[in-house]
Amino acid sequence: MLILCGTPISNYYNKVKHALLEKGVTFTEELVSIKSTDPAVLADSPLAKIPFIRTPQGGLCESQAILEYIEAAYPLPALLPADPFAAAKVRELIAFIDWQLEMVARELYPLAFFGGSLSDANQARVRAVLEKHIAGFKQLAQFSPYVAGDSFTQADCAAFANLPLVGMATKVVYGQDLLLAADVDYKSYAKFIGQRASSQRIVGDRKAAQALV
Repeated sequence: MLILCGTPISNYYNKVKHALLEKGVTFTEELVSIKSTDPAVLADSPLAKIPFIRTPQGGLCESQAILEYIEAAYPLPALLPADPFAAAKVRELIAFIDWQLEMVARELYPLAFFGGSLSDANQARVRAVLEKHIAGFKQLAQFSPYVAGDSFTQADCAAFANLPLVGMATKVVYGQDLLLAADVDYKSYAKFIGQRASSQRIVGDRKAAQALV
């Protein structure tokens, strides 16, 4: 049986959990804190990053590598198109969501969510990068009705976990949700995806974990 390690508060943990739930994979969850120094954690996730999974073959970290493993080990229902180019386009979109949007916006999180600080110059720098990257994302995303087309894919696992964070952080820091300002209606999309049983489990578990913090 797979063990998903991390915390339901983590967006990348929820990206992986979403895929597991959609596929109906039997798994258990193990609470692991960020920056753990536990040797058992470091054996499976050398940088103590979450999420990671424990499998009968050993540990595996990095959320996208985990999704690729899940897709290969549990091919049905498929979360990647059978056509190689279409599958590559889904992977392209995931990379854009994770690295060109969320990881850029992550610089804002200390100021937006945790009472930290960020210089005016860095705020302006991040905004300029995000506005450019959001325009690129808008060119790639389809929302028809799923982010990569007419089927739920791995890209929806990434988008449902990450787009709301980008929107919330920019709204707090800049007084303007940069996704909505660029006519990326992720809120209607998130509401649509949120109707799925898997999504409701994700949100419920995340809220329960946040209530304990």
